[in-house]
Order: sequence, then structure tokens, then C-alpha cells
Amino acid sequence: MNQSPYILVLYYSRGGKTAEMASHIARGVATAGDIEARVRTVPPVTAQTHEPISDIPDDGPLYCDEDDLRHCSGLILGSPTRFGNMAAPMKYFVDQTSSLWMSGALIDKPGAVFTATSSLHGGQESTLLSMMLPLMHHGMVMVGLPYSESGLTQTTAGGTPYGPTHWSGATNNRALDDTEAQLCRALGQRVAKLALALEEKSS
Repeated sequence: MNQSPYILVLYYSRGGKTAEMASHIARGVATAGDIEARVRTVPPVTAQTHEPISDIPDDGPLYCDEDDLRHCSGLILGSPTRFGNMAAPMKYFVDQTSSLWMSGALIDKPGAVFTATSSLHGGQESTLLSMMLPLMHHGMVMVGLPYSESGLTQTTAGGTPYGPTHWSGATNNRALDDTEAQLCRALGQRVAKLALALEEKSS
């Protein structure tokens, strides 16, 4: 049975800001037409984790599984910044996707990234660029934000051509401003529209 096309919005969040960005991105996907947003997260697992982790989170979106990735029409990946790179739980999850790489399941699908930092110059762009690398190894078509998005030149906090970003402040108490939220929605819509166009061309 054929399933409806969807964009997988996959994120890891500790303080809630990356999750909030994922919500805005999903809203953007929903404006693109006949495609859905499937929001998923990853467990707080790393190679050093020893305690068992439940298969189902206590609240929020479900944990992502291989089928979520395999059958998506596009992927938007988000993580807070950790020393200029994605957080360890997201990296650990991505490192387990070699079977999808071997089968070519994500080849020619649009991929995009987003991040949040507590400091204004806390490695947002290096995190986005490093998150792109495994997606490029999967053969995905990388999608950023064009400068036709006025928020890129108006922002006083987060937002880059490599993908949406958010500056949460040292105590994580700064809310997404309108520009940051709009850039999130713009990315969701752009990835969804490109996914639909690519699927139409290949059908």
C-alpha cells in the first residue's frame, strides 16, 4: 500500500529550543501542498550510554526508526550545537544509518539542517555545515535558504543561508523571534516543494 509522502523533521533537543524550531519547520512543510511533516526525535543515547532507554519517549514525538528515514521524501535534521558540531546523541543516531547508505535509500532526496546555540557566535554555521556531511554521503540534495528570504539580511539573532538557527541566550530563556521562526517555516516549505517536484519528475 502506497503511503502519503512526508518530510521527516528529525531533531534532538535538551532545552526545548531545537524542538520549537522543529515545530515551526513542520508548519512550513504543511503549507507546501500534498505532503505531510513527520516529526521525530532521537533518544539521549551515545556510545557511552549504559542504562537502558525506553523505546517510547515519555512525551513529545516518537523516536525515529529506520523506516521513517527509508521512506521519507526529504529530511530536515536539527540539533543543538556542541563545540561547533551536532550533539552526541544525534551523531550516534546518524552513525547507525549505514544500511540506508548501502541501499541508497536517501539518494536524490532533499536534505536540510537547523541548529540552536546559547551563545550568539557559538558555532552555528560550523554545526550546520558538519551536519550536512553525512547527508551528502547519503547522496542527498542539500537545501539552504536563499537571500530572497528577507530575514537573512534583517536578523539580529539567528538565521543563515545554510539553514535556520536560533540564539537561545546563556540561560536558554530567549524565545524564538519572528525572524527566526519565519526562516524555520521557509525552510520547511522549500524542502517540501522541492521534494514534491523531484517526485513528480521521477514518476
